[in-house]
Amino acid sequence: MRKQIAAANWKMNLSYQEGEQLLDAILNSGIALSGNRFAVFAVPAPYLAMAKSKMANHPNFYVAAQNMYSKKSGAFTGEISAPMLVSLGIDHVIIGHSERREYFNESNELLAEKVKIALEHNITPIFCCGEALPVREANEQNSFVSTQLQESLFSLTAEELQKVVIAYEPIWAIGTGKTASSEQAQEMHQHIRNEIAAKYGKEIAETISILYGGSVKANNAKEIFGKPDVDGGLVGGASLIADEFNQILSGLK
Repeated sequence: MRKQIAAANWKMNLSYQEGEQLLDAILNSGIALSGNRFAVFAVPAPYLAMAKSKMANHPNFYVAAQNMYSKKSGAFTGEISAPMLVSLGIDHVIIGHSERREYFNESNELLAEKVKIALEHNITPIFCCGEALPVREANEQNSFVSTQLQESLFSLTAEELQKVVIAYEPIWAIGTGKTASSEQAQEMHQHIRNEIAAKYGKEIAETISILYGGSVKANNAKEIFGKPDVDGGLVGGASLIADEFNQILSGLK
């Protein structure tokens, strides 16, 4: 059975104190996760140790870094390495978020290096892929996402790939006034799974968790998560509101 994951991406939001209050409100709400249901909180780097400490007695609750550099150490001022994350007990990291690709020009090749070094340090990469509006309007979304997968993930062995979580972000449906339906989410998730099956076999493809990252909210999470190839969500704005995120957690299969 695939992991069902609600991953909160706080991005560059909240003060340290606000982050503490938000985590307390979620963790003290009485929601318990077990079996194949998991929560992951991608908090800003200064809050990683605090968040890790708060998750200590909450099974199936994890902390993720929002980014990680492709080298183990060196003269890379301001960057965070995999060994640094390991030393904090952090075992998840978001790699290739659309904002990292757009604002920081991260290429598929660089992301392949990041995925590889994360796996070398037993850190689970949450690998993001997805297309912008011009690609969707040209009906080239399938080939675009396929290229992202091929150039960043498909050099991995089957065993390595099974340690990766994939998150599909329809960038065209985030802040554009356009809306992605649950059917469109399912279509792309199925395409991603089919691409994995073509490369690694259907059995491997069925083990990979694929999250949806297109404006998941409390009022649409259950419908989206109910689609057969959607295994949870990568949640942005709604993850900053305790009640919203708790409802999203409740929507996991």
